Amino acid sequence: MNGDDPIDGHDFISSLPDAILHLILSSVPTKSAIRTSALSKRWRHVWSETPSLSIDSHRVVARSINKTLSTFSSPKVATFHLRTSLANRIQHVDTWIDFAVARHAEKLSLEFRDTRVRDYDFPDSFYANSTVKQLSIESGSVVMNPKCSVSWTSLKNLSLSYCKLSDDALLKILSGCPLLESLELMFCDEFRCLDLSRSPRLIKLEIDRSDWFLGPTEIVAPHVQCLRLRHSRLPCRLVDVSCLNEANLNIYFCDLGTLTGDFLQGNVVKMLAKLENVEKLTVGATFLQMLSLAALCDVRFPTLKVEYLTLETMIVRSVVPGIAKLLQNSPGLRKLTIHTVKCSIISEAHLNSYLRSHSLNQRQCWRSKDTAFPGSMETISMLVGKYAESNLVASFVERLLRNTRSLETMVVLLVGYLDASGFEELVAMATRLSHKRNVFISIKQSHVQNVSNTFS
Repeated sequence: MNGDDPIDGHDFISSLPDAILHLILSSVPTKSAIRTSALSKRWRHVWSETPSLSIDSHRVVARSINKTLSTFSSPKVATFHLRTSLANRIQHVDTWIDFAVARHAEKLSLEFRDTRVRDYDFPDSFYANSTVKQLSIESGSVVMNPKCSVSWTSLKNLSLSYCKLSDDALLKILSGCPLLESLELMFCDEFRCLDLSRSPRLIKLEIDRSDWFLGPTEIVAPHVQCLRLRHSRLPCRLVDVSCLNEANLNIYFCDLGTLTGDFLQGNVVKMLAKLENVEKLTVGATFLQMLSLAALCDVRFPTLKVEYLTLETMIVRSVVPGIAKLLQNSPGLRKLTIHTVKCSIISEAHLNSYLRSHSLNQRQCWRSKDTAFPGSMETISMLVGKYAESNLVASFVERLLRNTRSLETMVVLLVGYLDASGFEELVAMATRLSHKRNVFISIKQSHVQNVSNTFS
């Protein structure tokens, strides 16, 4: 039988069981799923029983969404995604959220993209939801300020982006999530202390901060095992992360004029000291630059238990002292991954100004053997000759190897440094260096242009 032949007057897709059709329609936006109702009588009501609803109402009037939801006949929604404007439709949005709660949505995703509404409060019914397991909220308009008790008793994954929430509000939310395992706070503002001591199941924490959304300045997370903390103008103190075994750090400082030797000792290196039991560590370029300043100021570094270290950086001389110190203080390091990425770094002019303010000679600080590596502006314009570029990478690899003790494997992921011939030269160098240093060295080309924001 030909695959396009009908079966009893129906096409092959229409002959599939409803459960299969529901699964297929769950993978497309609800607007597209509804269109299938015009195909035949067989399809007329299939969409209304799909376990997933994905509604983008930016170009759809509210009454059309209301009609869609009133026609939906399934008693349960596994996944409910809503992307809408809040302007002139807050009452409708409240009703749509109530619909998702009433239909026991286990995966709930809400996107409010509207600058015209500044302070949207969820209805109380939103906080009384015992079935939701995964909740994602993205909006600059939302104020997370529950006036009632929070009862998200099944929630395991919570992601908040661009939300405003106070310390008290966050504590109230966390107290209502006894099963919470993963917390993601992306550019959230107003709260300052993140206390997760009463969330024993929470093992993964991800935080993004910026100049405009400062986020927490203190983190108390004694049960967290995986931490990703990135981008910040202000320091963040790790009070208790005693169970941490995986960390990803890149703290950005835009103004070095406010920093002192005490700051380096008390914040950057002390943050590193809190990671003394971490086995898998990823560090970004600006954090490495801060470590370089600490090393040049003779700040004492802690000894780490890191076995797997990833450096997400450009090849610039301002990261070399920090990397060298990090490697020297990681005696059990087994695998080192160098991922060359395009990223924001502190300009060398600011770094040198900082060194001068501490009566340090910048020429003496940047050791003669590191002058072969470019400064920040030189890296942006990059070297012209491919041979020079392959030599740059080779020198960087050799410089790092001299600071390791028990390294077994080094992986170099290159972005935008070499053409084919330069890459072949570097692979040949890696082979020779592998035999010389008794370390397996792998050179790979990477298509990832920027720093990753997720755990591997």
